[in-house]
Amino acid sequence: MHVTPETVRDEHAWVRERAPVVVPVINGTRERLGRLFDTEVDPVAPEAYRREVDAVFADGEVAVNVAGCVALLRDLDVAGDYPGFVVDEVLGRELAAAIAGGRPLSLLAQATFHLVDVQVTEDATADGAGAAGADDLDAALAAGFQTRLPGWDWREGESPFAVEPPADR
Repeated sequence: MHVTPETVRDEHAWVRERAPVVVPVINGTRERLGRLFDTEVDPVAPEAYRREVDAVFADGEVAVNVAGCVALLRDLDVAGDYPGFVVDEVLGRELAAAIAGGRPLSLLAQATFHLVDVQVTEDATADGAGAAGADDLDAALAAGFQTRLPGWDWREGESPFAVEPPADR
C-alpha cells in the first residue's frame, strides 16, 4: 500500500459519504450505552458526523493514519474470515482510537468498538463488499465518532477533577 495526499483525500471523501450507514450505528450505540449507564445521550445528525470527519482529516498527522486504517479495512479479506479475526479487530480498535483522539477518549472508543462490532454485520455495510474488514470498518467509524462527538453529559462543562495551578506560578 502506498498512501499519498490523494489517498488521504479519497478516504476522507469515502468516510464522509458513509454517513447514511455510520450515523444510524452511532445513534443505536448511543441508545444502548444510554440504557446501560442510565443516562440520556444526544443523537448525532449526519451533518455533525460530516463536520467531525472534516475535523479529523484536517489534522494531517491523524488523517494519514486514519486513511491508512480505512484503506486497509476496506480491502482486508481473509479466506474463511476467522483466521483473520485478530488483524481486523486490531485495525478496527486502532482506527476507533485514532478518530476519538487522545486518552481517555481513545480508550473509550476502543472499548466501544467491541460493543458496536457485535452489532454490525457484513450485511449492514452499504456497499456489500463482503470483505472481512467491512463490518469492523463501520464499527470503528461508529465507535470513534460517537466517542468524539458531543452529547454526553459528563463531557459537558468543567471536570470536577481539574486542579488549579498554585497562585505563585
